Amino acid sequence: MTEGYYISINDREEGPYTLEELLGMHLELDTMVLSPLGGDWQRASDLPELFDYFEAQGFYFPTEDNLAGFWWRLLAYVIDSVIVSNLLSLVTGDITAPIYKKMLDNTLTKEDMPLFFQVTLMNFLVFAFYNAICEATPLQGSPGKKICRLVVVDTDGRRLSMGRALLRNLSKFLSQIVFLVGYLAILWDDHKQAWHDKIARTYVLVRNR
Repeated sequence: MTEGYYISINDREEGPYTLEELLGMHLELDTMVLSPLGGDWQRASDLPELFDYFEAQGFYFPTEDNLAGFWWRLLAYVIDSVIVSNLLSLVTGDITAPIYKKMLDNTLTKEDMPLFFQVTLMNFLVFAFYNAICEATPLQGSPGKKICRLVVVDTDGRRLSMGRALLRNLSKFLSQIVFLVGYLAILWDDHKQAWHDKIARTYVLVRNR
């Protein structure tokens, strides 16, 4: 064990520092730190005592304690569905309202199917881009997730790039196509990941603040 913390910058060791001094520095996720609590150099992002420091900067690291469960994620989805549905109804209500009415009345005909599939595809794409754009911003999640104190991150706790956010949300097609099993996987997966989380290598976490 060492006394105090040491950091490695450009292959040069600096220290020792107290934890308070360390927290006052501009640490990167990949800054190598030698902790008095450990016997080897570690990335700063791997030290539990620095989690709050990085969380204040918008980094959230997946741990067993902060993985979001199925029901919180479902609640966020319901909130977002209400938001997106209301926005879409303002723009496309004249087109979609008759189809939705026929769906409720169970009176869809073969002639309605092309329009039905177009409306379904449009809803999926709008919802996918809505979520992807939100996840790639400092919000790190949709308004529904914000309300439920959830964020979406990559394996290093970083905010998603737009490309990864799009991959994640377009992959939801696979999660829902087989009787929603891809979503239900959250209930039994060790990392509480849906299929689209596995594909994009992302996690949904509960924020501490």
